[in-house]
Amino acid sequence: MDAAAIINQEANYVLQTYVRPEIVFTHGEGAYLFDSEGKRYLDFTSGIAVTALGHSDPEWVTAVAQQAATLTHVSNLYHTVPHAELAEKLVTNSFADKVYFCNSGAEANEAALKFARKVAKVALNMPDKTGIVAFSGGFHGRTMGALAATYKTQYREPFQPVMPGVVFADFNDLVSAAQAIDAHTCAVIVEPVQGEGGVNLATPEFLEGLRVLCDQHQALLIFDEVQCGLGRTGTLWAHEAYGVTPDMMTLAKPLAGGLPIGATLVTQTVADVIKPGDHGSTFAAGPLVCAAANVVVERVRQAAFLAQVRDNAAYLHHRLQMLESDEIVAVRGAGLLMGIEMKTAVGSLISRARDKGLLVINAGPNVLRLAPPLIIGRDAIDTAAAVIQECLA
Repeated sequence: MDAAAIINQEANYVLQTYVRPEIVFTHGEGAYLFDSEGKRYLDFTSGIAVTALGHSDPEWVTAVAQQAATLTHVSNLYHTVPHAELAEKLVTNSFADKVYFCNSGAEANEAALKFARKVAKVALNMPDKTGIVAFSGGFHGRTMGALAATYKTQYREPFQPVMPGVVFADFNDLVSAAQAIDAHTCAVIVEPVQGEGGVNLATPEFLEGLRVLCDQHQALLIFDEVQCGLGRTGTLWAHEAYGVTPDMMTLAKPLAGGLPIGATLVTQTVADVIKPGDHGSTFAAGPLVCAAANVVVERVRQAAFLAQVRDNAAYLHHRLQMLESDEIVAVRGAGLLMGIEMKTAVGSLISRARDKGLLVINAGPNVLRLAPPLIIGRDAIDTAAAVIQECLA
């Protein structure tokens, strides 16, 4: 395969919304990816926290192949078995009473924001209660509603005006949150662990305080677990570690192990106001993607699997703490979502690591983000830590 030709073809025909390195990946196995030249890369990105079971997991491959040979798509006008089975798995393993399916994290957040406004209008009879509170460092997607709740101005400014009614408070600052949440607020949206914003953990006091403020002002609390949910932090849901229950939770990235899916989990209070025709999606939760997701959820929800995630996460954190460099400001994270904050931008470090066969990404300009597959082992963690140390030298 001529990698240069593929890269040139992409440049000629694909709208350039991403800056990609000059590598063409052809296949993957476990925690490794292989390029067109046969070079192997240890994948500590998981496609941005997506391939939870790694690449080409045999059980996942079998489920997808069998479903593809049986039934791929019928739209949401009809029932299918994988769709119903996945819904039951998500509801019975969470706080939720119902789930709405879509195709991405941005769509899941769009649905949550729509549902919150309808709850205020119908259940509370308060049509002017439309305000949404989001937080500094938060990332909720790039569609117009989710974009309005995404903090970075460079994401929003080129597309103004975005959806009105969103105000930002300071992450982990209850005083700031209390000033922003009022009688006009219908929803508060927050990531228990921020990914794109720098791998920042919410404090228990912050999430507990948001729950109290939402209850006081009859606002719905939305946890965005698109990146940090489904085993990534060592518990099935990131918010479990905090003992705080939301009214809605959004999921996406790892849910189908690499196929596009999103989900908005809701309480019965929310479900009661949503009627046929209020929202929908042609492709959402088709039998193919649900067959894949059923494998992921069934595997990840097992106590032994989550225990292994926690054990390997502790080891990863230990190895990162041992890194020696005056450039390191802090190592932080939860589970297998870790960030190394540096004094300077990490772009060149990412390039050097990639040259040495390790794939990592950033979380903001000066934070190195590590999100390996949840099946990662200690030998691979040792390899990754050694490469990072070499790149810091």
